[in-house]
Amino acid sequence: DKNLENAEEAAEQFKLIQAAYDVLSDPQERAWYDNHREALLKGGVDGDYQDDSLDLLHYFTVNCYSGYGDDEKGFFTVYRLVFEKIAKEEMECMTQEDIEEFPTFGYSQSDYDTVVHPFYAYWQSFCTQKNFAWKEEYDTRQASNRWEKRAMEKENKKTREKARKERNELVRQLVAFIRKRDKRVKAHRKLVEEQNAEKARKAEEFRRQQKLKQAKLAEQYKEQSWITMSDLERELQEMEAQYEKEFEDGSDYAELEEQETKDVEDKLNDENEEAEFVDGLYCPACDKLLKTEKAMKNHEKSKKHREMVALLRQQLEEEEGKFPVSLGDADGTHTKEEEETEDMPKQK
Repeated sequence: DKNLENAEEAAEQFKLIQAAYDVLSDPQERAWYDNHREALLKGGVDGDYQDDSLDLLHYFTVNCYSGYGDDEKGFFTVYRLVFEKIAKEEMECMTQEDIEEFPTFGYSQSDYDTVVHPFYAYWQSFCTQKNFAWKEEYDTRQASNRWEKRAMEKENKKTREKARKERNELVRQLVAFIRKRDKRVKAHRKLVEEQNAEKARKAEEFRRQQKLKQAKLAEQYKEQSWITMSDLERELQEMEAQYEKEFEDGSDYAELEEQETKDVEDKLNDENEEAEFVDGLYCPACDKLLKTEKAMKNHEKSKKHREMVALLRQQLEEEEGKFPVSLGDADGTHTKEEEETEDMPKQK
């Protein structure tokens, strides 16, 4: 209504805006558009889309560069431009929040630690950000039901994953091809080998010095031990001479020492026997000799001991019943025969 002079063109633009609004307002339509945006912007999804990504197969040969200089056809210039092109393609598929910095290939004189190593560390594990929606075989908008739509989405996902995997492998293989021929990598590998050889030489020299030091300490230790043993032998000889002088003969001293040892052992044996006799406890009912008071108490609690005591008491009572108490027993006197009987050991 504000473009009365160009009403037809304004109407066409309004139709496009209305179609875009219809797509963006529908969650499913908008998701499909986001997944196929690149294909739609470059020709549509009806088979007319042409992938304009850089063909990396042309760079798997030594004919693509000339020499290892920084000139236009040089090794470092050619491959630096290749990876700048790959990085640009990846950034086009990223959102503003996902944009990251891609390490550059550098030049012939670039530092290994700050340029060369970060470059190969990143690109050897490269993963593309492209979704490869233009590789899909089915248009899910044409599905008649949700089961058919799910089947289409499953097949499309397999196709996209296969394309992404092939792209990642191709880039990684190119990186391996370049790294094998990179003069900077070869120079760094040679430097590392020289450093390792120098470290190994220093380690071997250090081990040799340690062995010499240990051998010297061992030699000094043996010499000191020999001196100490010589002094000890001399002291022993002096002691033997002194004992021989005191006892006139070493054999007499040995016999005297042996006799003293024997006497001490006999005395200890006698003491042990006496202690056993004194400490021993005798049970007259059971006619048993016990070693300790604890053993005696345990024995007195036993059933066998109580039975023997009861039997002994019964026998004594029977004997007392057969022989009446005499006048001498009442007066506290004992006959000679009774005294002899008491002196005899008690029987069961």
